[in-house]
Amino acid sequence: MMERLVLSGAALLDGRLVDIEVDAGIIAAITSAGASGAYAVDRVIDCSGLYVSSGWIDLHVHAFPELDPYGDEMDEIGVKQGVAVIVDAGSCGADRIGELAASREKAMTTLFALLNVSRIGLQRIDELSDLAWLDRDAALQAVQAYPDFIVGWKARMSGSVVRDNGIRPLHIAKELSEETGLPLMVHIGSAPPRIDDILPLLARKDVVTHYLNGKSNNMFREDGSPIPELGEAIARGVRMDVGHGTASFSFKAAEAAKRNGIRFHTISSDIYRGNRQLGPVYSLAHVMSKFLCLGYSLSEVIEAVTMNAAEWLGKPELGRIQAGDRANLTLFSLEADERVLFVDSEGETREGEHQIIARGVCANGRFIEC
Repeated sequence: MMERLVLSGAALLDGRLVDIEVDAGIIAAITSAGASGAYAVDRVIDCSGLYVSSGWIDLHVHAFPELDPYGDEMDEIGVKQGVAVIVDAGSCGADRIGELAASREKAMTTLFALLNVSRIGLQRIDELSDLAWLDRDAALQAVQAYPDFIVGWKARMSGSVVRDNGIRPLHIAKELSEETGLPLMVHIGSAPPRIDDILPLLARKDVVTHYLNGKSNNMFREDGSPIPELGEAIARGVRMDVGHGTASFSFKAAEAAKRNGIRFHTISSDIYRGNRQLGPVYSLAHVMSKFLCLGYSLSEVIEAVTMNAAEWLGKPELGRIQAGDRANLTLFSLEADERVLFVDSEGETREGEHQIIARGVCANGRFIEC
């Protein structure tokens, strides 16, 4: 049931304290703290000591619970963790995208999807090993059937996925991307194909996910300098996405990237049941906290899961707080601790002093405590 509520005394990232009035799921007003018409509302939520941002967006999750190992329940990796919007990154191809689309009706979290270029999706983990599964007609029909749901394509370009097909699945994926005008997210991992063969094929708004992985086929040379193809791709407008996952985030790679000014565009989790429960991911907030540990500012980290992600989706309203917009908000705290131990996908550790903790979400007309 939608209610009229006030988020009272929350801090924006610039330090201003505000009251945000929400009426029937819409931001009715934003005032200085204490100036709202709280007497006329159903509920006042005390946000003292909390920050508020637009609702967090996780650009790389796996939210089709029937799949094993890469599946999970939408709300378990969404609103319950402070994430208002999730993008399923290729769990389904044309064969089952309709089931994923239908599952949105049961969740409080907003879901979009990247369509796997293989019609079988992640029903197998070598989904690009047979070119017959890259069914152009079926893929295009799926995009036409779900234009408000499918926001791009996904191709997992690592040796265990493509087998003997090398770079060919990426050429097919790019043809689909160009024909539909939808961007492509490319998973990078163990060769073949090599990174320096993949990057030159990517264009503006395409996304490289797992760009900070610590595998031998990565973005940085032994001395920590970036491969030249990386800078060229970024100059063309290719986006860099974290996509932490179970095996795809390295502190050493992240430190090399920071030294060389190779910035993330979006921070995503690549979360699913296993790495949510057992780590090293746990939650998007936990992944974000690792970047505080690496020396990025809170504003840089929050922008990566709000404004930047919303801009990539072509939905800027999801990345702002503005009267008249749907209330898409995340409340969170920044907790100080003498010693917080963070672990990457390689088992390497770093010690930090702060953690981002999700506290609540306004999404789809409801307020949910985390």
